[in-house]
Amino acid sequence: MPNLTSNPIETLARLGYGARGVVYGLVGGLALLAAIGSGGQTGGSRSALQTLLAQPFGRVWLFLIALGLFGFCTWRIVEALTDADRRGSDLKGWAIRGAHLISGVIYAGLAVSALSLALGQGAGGGENRAAQDWTAWLMSKPFGLWLVGLIGAAIAATGLAFAWKAWRGDVAAHLSLPADKREWIVSLGRMGFAARGVVFVIIGGFLALAALHSSSAEVQGLGGALRTLQQQPYGWVLLALTAMGLFAFGLYGLVQARYRHIDAPDLDDAKAAVAQMKP
Repeated sequence: MPNLTSNPIETLARLGYGARGVVYGLVGGLALLAAIGSGGQTGGSRSALQTLLAQPFGRVWLFLIALGLFGFCTWRIVEALTDADRRGSDLKGWAIRGAHLISGVIYAGLAVSALSLALGQGAGGGENRAAQDWTAWLMSKPFGLWLVGLIGAAIAATGLAFAWKAWRGDVAAHLSLPADKREWIVSLGRMGFAARGVVFVIIGGFLALAALHSSSAEVQGLGGALRTLQQQPYGWVLLALTAMGLFAFGLYGLVQARYRHIDAPDLDDAKAAVAQMKP
């Protein structure tokens, strides 16, 4: 269970890490079932959330997940604007904080989708349609093809960074772990970051192809990345390994909800820090 505190921002952050973990766990679990031929699906986050509708209390779970994802969005934005994680103001620090700010916006969109499903309003055209729509819009702007290509390269580079973190990085850097749990939690983290690295590289590749061919139809999200793996030689093995990694990252998210070190500012400090950044 998340370690809820009197600081509302920390509480939102912990609920957010837990909600993100549940989403990744759903995506990974469903993809693993698809890989071994036991049903399931190779869909993205929105598709995974939609499967909850058929479960007991599914709308309640969706509402709680939406609440958690809004909390994660809030934490990402506060973290980026106030440097709550002490990333620093050098180029690397600003790059990480910028990525977290973008992450906050993305998870806000996923939270809206979850809430829409919980309220019985559907989830729009899905993640691929949304990605293709914004790609088409961006391509219609001056230098749009170059921007799409650069975004694809940035996403692929993020995937490579995740892969590096899985191999050599300290996946427990922000976790306050009991000694007897550290080894298996680190293993979960490494599996999770490796799987995220694979899918981010593929998603970035889709965007690069879209820019190269001037076609937004090339763009695919997480579900498209998983289906691409499934279509390769021995694809069921590749999909199963990646799915297990995504499921592991889901469990790692629940660990973050409990054990992550969160030095969250109080509401007044956060407002002051944001105000200082205004011109």
